[in-house]
Amino acid sequence: MTSKTENKIDFTQKLLELMQEQDIPSFKALSKLAGVSEYQIQRLRYGKIDQMRLEFIMKLSQVLQINLSELIIIFSETNSETDLIKQQGSTQQSSQQITDLKKEYERLQKQLEHQEQLLLFQFQQSSLQLLESLLIQFPTAAYKARENRQLPAVNIIPLIEKPITRLLQEWGVEAIAEVGTELPYEPEIHQLIEGNTQPKQKVKIRYTGYRQGDKLLYRAKVSPV
Repeated sequence: MTSKTENKIDFTQKLLELMQEQDIPSFKALSKLAGVSEYQIQRLRYGKIDQMRLEFIMKLSQVLQINLSELIIIFSETNSETDLIKQQGSTQQSSQQITDLKKEYERLQKQLEHQEQLLLFQFQQSSLQLLESLLIQFPTAAYKARENRQLPAVNIIPLIEKPITRLLQEWGVEAIAEVGTELPYEPEIHQLIEGNTQPKQKVKIRYTGYRQGDKLLYRAKVSPV
């Protein structure tokens, strides 16, 4: 009587060969790169690809840089000893499964592309709404300033400042400090544009920097006081 261990299909060596071609050092690294659990990789190793969700198979095929249908054939449970991709024939049922998976893959790809376009459009629309007053009023203000050279430029500042401030607030972006502020020098958030100074010595903000939550976007540009 044959034991379960003897019957157990093992594609580990084949998977390791594909990983080596892409310089992937371990199953843990493959899991991280593909965004799938190590349990799903274990399924692939032991011929359980038919129990895996299509999205996981797609992610692995992209990371391993192998065609989706080839990946399915190579790790199919129907043959564990030969490279099935080199076989000349396959059953009609397997062929139909591959065809169906290809169609599903193409459908998901189109769906993702559509979602990306929709998200980009929504982002553009929300940004334009926040900048509405600037888009409408600034061209007129600039026109009047060119017509009347005596018009104080300070009158135009609110037209620019208000929508930009609102946009930054909506995105959770905050300035490190206002231009002209004097404060102790911190190399982590300040960038000297002239002179030399030491940490904690006073510097003056020349160009403001920005944070978004805990992430530093731009260091503030400063000069010694």
